Amino acid sequence: MRGRFITLEGGEGSGKSTLLKELAARLEAAGKTVVCTREPGGTALAESVRNLVLHPPAGQHWSPMAEALLMNTARTDHLEKLIRPALERGDWVLCDRFADSTRVYQSVSGGVSEDVLKLMEGFVVGETRPDMTLVLDAPVEAAAERREARAGTADTFEARGHEFHEKVRAAFLRIAQKEPARCVLIDASRPVDEVANAAWTAVQERLDIKAPATT
Repeated sequence: MRGRFITLEGGEGSGKSTLLKELAARLEAAGKTVVCTREPGGTALAESVRNLVLHPPAGQHWSPMAEALLMNTARTDHLEKLIRPALERGDWVLCDRFADSTRVYQSVSGGVSEDVLKLMEGFVVGETRPDMTLVLDAPVEAAAERREARAGTADTFEARGHEFHEKVRAAFLRIAQKEPARCVLIDASRPVDEVANAAWTAVQERLDIKAPATT
């Protein structure tokens, strides 16, 4: 029996990584075998692409079209080597970002039309669509505070200005509104445990999991 594919989307600092770990723990407690992954990344080759995209050499930058092509290159390897085999085994796959992020970031950054991005997505993703997407939404100012509190160097997207992040937030909200059958909008400005409980309730209801609401 095919596994389930859940993606987590949202702007920088919205809490996707934290929520992914919590959902994985609750799914495992419910008896599911869970594979946690991320994009760009998830395989050795895709992680190499991730480093190229997020941390280009000093003074260099990719065009939006180049970014879109690189993201889809990494996604192809990720799907072929990790996501599809896991789903075929019956595992549940939780992915921190997927094709929605490419639709958002490479369009709002100035240049690739939505039609072109959807065409790429169609060829690369094919029938391997998420069963459910959790869209985490938080005010840009709150997300920026979370990013600043994290250790490490900001990547090329995190380092962009307020206007860019506002456009990213608005674009994710549009996707959630256009595709309610797939997407669940989560208020990520709340405390971590409240966000986790809201997301878990949505997963239980939509994917028919019979399990306690807490670990």
